[in-house]
Amino acid sequence: MTLSGLLITGTLAAQSAAAADPVGYPNVRINEVTSSNNDTVELYNTGSTAVSISGWKMSDDSFSPQTFSPSSSTIPAGGFVTFNSPKGLGDSDKLVIYASSGTVVDRVEWATDKAKPAMARCGGDGTGAWVPTTAATTFGAPNASGCPSSIPAASRVRINEVTSNGSDTVELYNGGTSAVSVGSWEYVDNDTSHSAASISSSSPSATSIPAGGYVTFNSTIGLGDNDSAFLVDNNGNTIDSVTWATDGAKPSDERCANGTGRFQTATTATLGSTNSCSGSADGGGGEETGHLLGGGGSLTSGCTPEAASGTGSTPTGTLAWPGGLDVTIADNVCAFTTSTGPEGRDVSGLAFDLAHPSVLWAVKNKNWLYKLAKSNDKWIPDSSWSATGKQIRFAGGSGEPDAEGLTFGGNGHIYVTSERDNTKNTAPKDTIMEFDPAATGSTLTPLHQWDMTSQFPELNTGDKDDANLGFEGVGYVPDSWLTANGWVDPLTGAAYNPANYPLHGSGLFFAGLEYDGTLHVYGLNSDGTFTTFGTIATGKASVMDVTFDAGTQRLIATCDNTCGETHTFMKVNASGALVPDVSYKNPAVMPTGNLEGFAIAPTSTCVSGFREAVWSDDGIFGFGSGSSSYGHALYSGTFPC
Repeated sequence: MTLSGLLITGTLAAQSAAAADPVGYPNVRINEVTSSNNDTVELYNTGSTAVSISGWKMSDDSFSPQTFSPSSSTIPAGGFVTFNSPKGLGDSDKLVIYASSGTVVDRVEWATDKAKPAMARCGGDGTGAWVPTTAATTFGAPNASGCPSSIPAASRVRINEVTSNGSDTVELYNGGTSAVSVGSWEYVDNDTSHSAASISSSSPSATSIPAGGYVTFNSTIGLGDNDSAFLVDNNGNTIDSVTWATDGAKPSDERCANGTGRFQTATTATLGSTNSCSGSADGGGGEETGHLLGGGGSLTSGCTPEAASGTGSTPTGTLAWPGGLDVTIADNVCAFTTSTGPEGRDVSGLAFDLAHPSVLWAVKNKNWLYKLAKSNDKWIPDSSWSATGKQIRFAGGSGEPDAEGLTFGGNGHIYVTSERDNTKNTAPKDTIMEFDPAATGSTLTPLHQWDMTSQFPELNTGDKDDANLGFEGVGYVPDSWLTANGWVDPLTGAAYNPANYPLHGSGLFFAGLEYDGTLHVYGLNSDGTFTTFGTIATGKASVMDVTFDAGTQRLIATCDNTCGETHTFMKVNASGALVPDVSYKNPAVMPTGNLEGFAIAPTSTCVSGFREAVWSDDGIFGFGSGSSSYGHALYSGTFPC
C-alpha cells in the first residue's frame, strides 16, 4: 500500500469531475416506495458516514428532475429519510434520485400495482431484493414486517460484481434454488438518455442463470467512473442496482458476502466465481477504500521501531470495520521516548477519561503513564500534568512495572495491569495497581495493589517470554450493567448480587491474559484482598486490551496481529454468561502489527453519528522504514455512536 504524508479529506468521488457530489453518496439507496398514500419514498444510507442530500432531486418516468422536501437534509449512517413525491407516482412508473450535481444516485421501476401498498427491499435494508410488501408500510424504519416470507425466484438474482476498467463486465448471481430465465431482461447505466440493452443481445449472450450459478456479460452501453448499473426484468420491475464513485469499480466492485452483502472494492476481479471479498470494505456502492492521513517526520536519536511479531489469521466470521474508512496518524514521531525506554516503543493500553472525555490516558510497558490532550489532531502529553509522562512503581516505590493495560474505576482512579517487573523480567508479576490521577510528583506509587501471580503457574517457568504472557489489558465493568443484563455469578450460580461483596466498590475488573485469550474476573477489595469470579473465553488466541463501552453496551476484547487485528464485542446471553457477540477487523488502511491498545471515546463526544477510536502500536513500526507511519504509536479513526 502506498502511504501519503498529505492530509487528504473527502472521497475520490468528491475530487472527481462531479465535485458537488457529497461524501458517501453511492451508499444512499431507495429502500421503499408507494404509488398510493401520498406517494411516499424512503431513502436509506448503507454506509458508515452521514450523507448530505441537500439540493437533491427526483423524477418519475419523464426523467424531468424536480426538488423534493425530505424529512431531514442529512441521512445518518444506517438511517432513513422519507419524502412525498412532488410529481406523483403511477401504476407503471419509475423513480430516479439525483444528487445536487445531477448524478444519478439510484433508481427503481415497477409494473402495474407492484408499488401498492408498497415496494420494499427485503432481505436487507438498502441491499435486499425488490418485492411488493404484503402488510403495512415501514417508512422511516427497517423493512421487515411487510416483506413476504418467500421472495420470488427472479428476485433472488443479484448484481454480484461489476467492472468499469474497459471490459465493463457485469456478473449476475442466482441465489435461489431454481434456474431463472433472463433472456428478455435489460440493464441500463445512470445516463438517462441511454436506452436499456438486453442481456441476450450482449456478449456473451445469456438466457438463463442456473440455481447457485453465475452469468457474466459485457455492457454494450459502457460503464465509467461515477456510474451505475440497473437490472430490470421483462415486466419492467427493478431487480437490483449498484452505484459507484470514481474508480470504485476498478478492478471491480463485489458483493460481500457473495450474493447478499454490500459492495466493496475488490483486490482482484473474480468474475464467474465466488467473490473473494479480500479487498477493502467501502460501505457499499464503490465508495473509496480509505486513506492513512498525516505522519512523517524523522526518527529522533535512539528511537528504534520494532518489526511486528506473532502474526496469525483473522477468525472466521469477523466483520469489516463499521466506522469511517480514513485513519489519521495521531502522535508526533518518536513521541514516547523515556529514560527507561529511549527506543520510543511499548505504548500499550489506552483509556478515555469518562469524566473528561477530551482526555486520553496511555500506559507504556516500561513503567510510564501519560495523560494526553488533543492538539492539531494529535494526542500529545498534557503539560499541565506532565510533558514527559510520569513514572509508576509497585507498592512501596520499588521496581519497574511492565505496564500493559489500564482502565478507569468507578471512583475515578486509574487501574493499571503489569505482567512482570522489568528489573526481574524472567519472573511473572501479574498485578493490578490503583493510582490517583490527581496525585502530584513525577513518580506515582499505587494506593492499592493486588497480586494474582500465583494463579498462573504456567507463566512461571524462568523464561522471560513466558513471563511476558500475563495481564495484557483490563476493563472495569459497572455492577449496574452486570445486574441489568442478568449476569450469573459463577461463585453462587445465581444472579450476581453486588451486596454479597461489600468491599469491592461499584464494579468488577476483567483482566485479559495474553497467554490464552481468556478474561479473568476480579472484585478488588478496599482492604487489599480480591475475589476471583472465574475465567471467561473470548474465542481469541490472545487478548491485548480490554475495555467496556457504554455506547454499545459491550465489553470489548482486543487482539493485535496475533488474531488478525480484531475486536470481539461481548454480551451477556440468555443464560447469564458473558459470550462473544460480534467481531470487527481494524480499518483496512491501518498497518498489521502489534497494535496492543484500543479505546473508544464516550458517546457524549459524538458528531454526525460517529466518535473517535484510538489504537496504539507497541512497536511503532507502521508499514516499515520509509513509510509515513514509521515511528508513530497512535492512530485515530471513527466508530459509530
